[in-house]
Amino acid sequence: MHVAVLDIGKTNAKVALVDTDTMSELAVVTRPNTVRPGPPYPHFDVEGIWDFLLESLSVFQADHGIDRISVTTHGATFVLLDETGELATPVMDYEFTGPEALAEAYDALRPDFSESGSPRLPVGLNAGAQLHWLLESQDGLRERVAQVVSYPQYWSGRLTGHFANELTSLGCHTDLWNPHIGRFSSLVEALGLSAKMAPLALASDEAGALRPDIAARTGIAPGTSVMSGIHDSNASLYPHLRRMAAPFSVVSTGTWVVAMAIGAREVTLDPARDALVNVNGLGDPTPSARFMGGREYERMRGETAAPSGADVARVLEAPLFLLPAIEMGSGPFAGHRGGWSVPDMTPGEKSVALSWYLALMTATCLDMIGARGPSVVEGPFARNAHFVDMFAAATGRPVILSTSATGTSSGAALLADRNATFEMPGRTVEVARPNLKAYAQAWAERVARA
Repeated sequence: MHVAVLDIGKTNAKVALVDTDTMSELAVVTRPNTVRPGPPYPHFDVEGIWDFLLESLSVFQADHGIDRISVTTHGATFVLLDETGELATPVMDYEFTGPEALAEAYDALRPDFSESGSPRLPVGLNAGAQLHWLLESQDGLRERVAQVVSYPQYWSGRLTGHFANELTSLGCHTDLWNPHIGRFSSLVEALGLSAKMAPLALASDEAGALRPDIAARTGIAPGTSVMSGIHDSNASLYPHLRRMAAPFSVVSTGTWVVAMAIGAREVTLDPARDALVNVNGLGDPTPSARFMGGREYERMRGETAAPSGADVARVLEAPLFLLPAIEMGSGPFAGHRGGWSVPDMTPGEKSVALSWYLALMTATCLDMIGARGPSVVEGPFARNAHFVDMFAAATGRPVILSTSATGTSSGAALLADRNATFEMPGRTVEVARPNLKAYAQAWAERVARA
């Protein structure tokens, strides 16, 4: 089956065509996910994404043929629609600082972590904070809003005319969902939105058939099914839920590094360290933790260069570190100001220390959520050999590296093919180099002293 996947990450939007018989990507196209500065506030360029989607679908249909369509997007984003199904207000960029102006009022409304599984996060990372700020600050918006929909379901809704709210997006630190009982949290009523939340859906539900006008524009057969859609980190997890026995964990790497544990040992999650309860593609609560690893990498890589063997040896023996945090607003060490342990490290040494830092931060996240068994690494960090070596040493457990270029797209595609039998492409790395374990322990001790 050929499944076209709209895959909207925070940094890039992609359209991938996945053959679910072989779990191979027949084609992938990408565009930057730009943010418009306003007015009225920073917001996503949804019309640019829409045009990109339709153009890509037309090309994929002409070149390969499309049997079904699926959707996956980043979290922390909901869309407010008017009664005609159009935007009631632009789709806010979750990094916009505006909601912080009403933080005190919002904190009086939001449910406790014990109810929602959502830590209190800065800017608009709690979607409930976005909704609160929008309703309080945008004149007439409360009256214009007819439906509140989660971001993947906005796109599947534009394709089909049927909008929804889906559990993986509701369970992504929104404050809007109670994952323990599978219902909206008390915040929905406190915001006055109980009657305006779109109907609930599972990620694997069909949103409906492709609208006739879009079928005509793209050349795709009328009546082609469109899946409801899924939060991107959970898309990475979904194939492994279907093929692996617990316990295991999945690490989705991109702008955000998100660690999710299945069959975890019982631990007390600490919301102050960006641990949370996600909801997986089967609708089940899933202990998770995350940090902005991709963003940190982009911030620091300008100081690095390809390392030599001598660079690796010096970083290991000195030892030389990158210490948390670089992005101080989230992650296990939120609020800590980090940086190079020795500012005059060479660019090659900094490259090694950066990769090892990202591995150690990821291992910290897994430890916080009680991960057991092998760890599957999805996304670009799986192709970083220095990251992989340190990650295997720090966790002390086997690491399975996904070799899929777009793991999120593969997971979203499988929503459309429930009968697919597959093996996810990848390779297993066993623990090696005990001296890396000593480095990991030294890093943890240095962080504890900071």
